[in-house]
Amino acid sequence: MGESTRGWKRAGIAGAAIGVLAAGAAAGVAVERLTVGRSVRQKARLALDSSGPYGDLRGISGWARSDDSTELYYEVDEVEGVDGADGVDGADGVDGVDEGALGEPPLTVVFSHGYCLNQDSWHFQRAALRGRVRTVHWDQRGHGRSARGVAQSGPDGVPVSIDQLGRDLKAVLDAAAPEGPLVLVGHSMGGMTVMALAAQYPGLVRDRVVGAAFVGTSAGELGEVSYGLPLAGVNAVRRVLPGVLRALGSQAELVERGRRATADLFAGVVKKYSFASRDVDPAVARFAERMIEATPIDVVAEFYPAFAEHDKAIALSAFRDVPVLALAGDGDLVTPAAHTEAIGALLPGAELVIVPDAGHLVMLEHPEAVTERLDGLLVRAAGSVPAKG
Repeated sequence: MGESTRGWKRAGIAGAAIGVLAAGAAAGVAVERLTVGRSVRQKARLALDSSGPYGDLRGISGWARSDDSTELYYEVDEVEGVDGADGVDGADGVDGVDEGALGEPPLTVVFSHGYCLNQDSWHFQRAALRGRVRTVHWDQRGHGRSARGVAQSGPDGVPVSIDQLGRDLKAVLDAAAPEGPLVLVGHSMGGMTVMALAAQYPGLVRDRVVGAAFVGTSAGELGEVSYGLPLAGVNAVRRVLPGVLRALGSQAELVERGRRATADLFAGVVKKYSFASRDVDPAVARFAERMIEATPIDVVAEFYPAFAEHDKAIALSAFRDVPVLALAGDGDLVTPAAHTEAIGALLPGAELVIVPDAGHLVMLEHPEAVTERLDGLLVRAAGSVPAKG
């Protein structure tokens, strides 16, 4: 076997491994993919890419600089009628909330996305709130349009920590919402980011945060997640994956080629670990796949160690006096619903919602259920916002 052939096989194996990781764990390919021609599937993906309307919402763009000088990209959707918000469609204010209750400066809802995703993962919620309440959507370092972490660059680069993500969120708040009440919304890694903000800036949470939503996330003990695998398989993954990722991260170009070569495997894994229902819109599934496959392998590798170290249960106490939504899908294999139930136990006043027939990307799979609960959270949060004078 020639060296180029061996390299391709290694790339294919690496690509498969990263597809597994990007979706949240390790798994097989959906059976139906074995019965449909590869060229047909490729044409279907291209058709969905051109026709899918998801991820096309854009706002007023800006940049924040984190404490290590990493440039973080964010977008703001202003309330209809505010300067810079012309042309934004939507109702006048959140349903059930007096316009004056949004405050001055207005209440701002800040959305933080999960691992290997980007700000567009909140597409449906963003569309529903557009023009009704001020929102900020941002890309975590190394994801979407944000720059790769400065601290992670170069030969002496260090892995990302969840605490670093909390400081990144603080930088975005300073730039995009320096005043006024806040509602913080985080999915998966984004929820951990919100917890890290609270751990490091409890005064900010006390003084400005009037509500929080934790969607498909965890306060810790992620090392115990089985991802739906048998015990032996989980133990094997835990044992070898850190070393494999370090090696793959150093061969980014080869691995990226491998990911493209194993697109069918990748798509099957994404679907299995993102969604639980059988009738997910193919365009939505492809949208999720595009976001995940756009995350560079070196970014995937440098973020991974942070999850095993994540432990922010104590930080949740900062949210005890504000309305909280804790929501997850009942079929989430990445951050199982039990982790959301644990958040609810630590915050007895929180609204705990387990969405049936839903997986890790519950906000894409069952957007109406998530948006409805988020609307309710905003109504409760607005009750503690000073009215305009």
